Parts: sequence; structure tokens; C-alpha cells
Amino acid sequence: MEETAALAALLRESRRTVIFTGAGMSTESGIPDFRSPGGIWTKMQPIPFQDYLSDPGARRLSWQRRFEMEETWAKVEPNDGHRAVAELVAQGRASHVITQNIDGLHQISGIPPARVIELHGTTRHVKCLDCGTRMEIPDIHIHFERHGEAPDCAQCGGIIKTATISFGQAMPEQEMARADAVAKACDLMLVLGSSLVVYPAAGFPLLAKRHGAKLAILNREETPLDRFADLTIHGEIGAILPPIVDSL
Repeated sequence: MEETAALAALLRESRRTVIFTGAGMSTESGIPDFRSPGGIWTKMQPIPFQDYLSDPGARRLSWQRRFEMEETWAKVEPNDGHRAVAELVAQGRASHVITQNIDGLHQISGIPPARVIELHGTTRHVKCLDCGTRMEIPDIHIHFERHGEAPDCAQCGGIIKTATISFGQAMPEQEMARADAVAKACDLMLVLGSSLVVYPAAGFPLLAKRHGAKLAILNREETPLDRFADLTIHGEIGAILPPIVDSL
């Protein structure tokens, strides 16, 4: 109770909260995470970006994995934690959400896309790696079912890929710059469901702290940044955050 009251106080006092979310935000919606025991990467190795570019077999495997997850992506919905974050944004208490997640659930929960900074991209659509043309997943799926491989870009003939960031792929410059700016400008960084071990994304909470912001972390497990935080709470986001938001 003392911890939740302390987080409520931090949110009330803040004028420029930024929320930073990781996989633990979405596991409560039934989306498996990547790194924990039983996670996706314990069952299948990620495909490095250079392999995706150079090896048609790697590209086919990558698309096969994406379409095997299509039923999951189609049916998952925002959970109580997502809705609580959306309420903080709607109330004007939080200016932006910086997320490591690729599921698009923050936008589906009602947060305007301009308020969401997706550091690792999104699996909800496809992009050409050469010209940047956007394409939609259902169209690519139909072509893959018919031909056993994804099409080339219809605009320039380039290689297409889900709009996610793979191992070895450069981080998106625009999103990194936006995250840098809002982290430096906030007076409270609230971390939700991130292990804070994946860099450079995990550097933003410390960046905020170095620029004078308070740092609060709500996560099931301890993180390497707990010792720098003004407040840490270990538990489930969907159980803890909504009552706090309702009390504001």
C-alpha cells in the first residue's frame, strides 16, 4: 500500500510524465515474451538482419514464423494495464509512451499514434527496406501462401520485411531522436514491464534520471536499474496500475 500510494503521489506531482513499456506490459494480454524461460527465443533462434538480407531461406523462415503468429496477433487485445496507460495519456498526465513492444496494443487501446514511440518497430505492417513503401500483412500472407515466399516491393523491387527491428539492424533514427527528446524533457519516467537489459532502448530511463526526472519502475522482477530508481514496485501491472490511475 505504501508503494502504490507513493506512485500515485509521483503521478499527481508530475507535469511531464513519460511512460516506458516492455514485454511485461503485453504478456498479460497473452503475448509471449522473448527472453524469459519458455520465451520465444528459448524455442527458436532469432534471425539476424544480415542473414535476412542475404539468404532467401532465412527470409522464408522469418515470414513463416510471422504467419504462424498471425492468429495470436489477430485476437490479442489491450489489457487493464494498457487501458490504464491510455487513461494517463487521455488525462494529459503522460505526454508520450516509449515502447519496446512491437504489438501495437498501445494504439489499439486508444492512445494517438503520435504519442507512441515504437523503438523496435511494429509487426502490424510491412515496409520495403529500400524505398520505405508500406504494405499490409494480409496481402503479403496471400502471396506467401501461393508462392512460398514474400513478394518483392511493388514500387522498387526491393526486399520487404515486417516493420520491426531485427538483431543487427540499425535502430530507427526518427524514433530514437523523439525518445531522446521526451526523456530529457520529462519530470517522471514510469517504467512498466521492462527488464531494462536491452540497449540502447533501456538507456532512456537513465537518461531521464540524469536530466532531473524521478524514476519509478513497476515490473514483476528486479531490474539492473532498480538501484537508481526513486521507487520500485514488483508485481503485475494490470493489478497494480489501474487502481492508482483511478485514484488520481
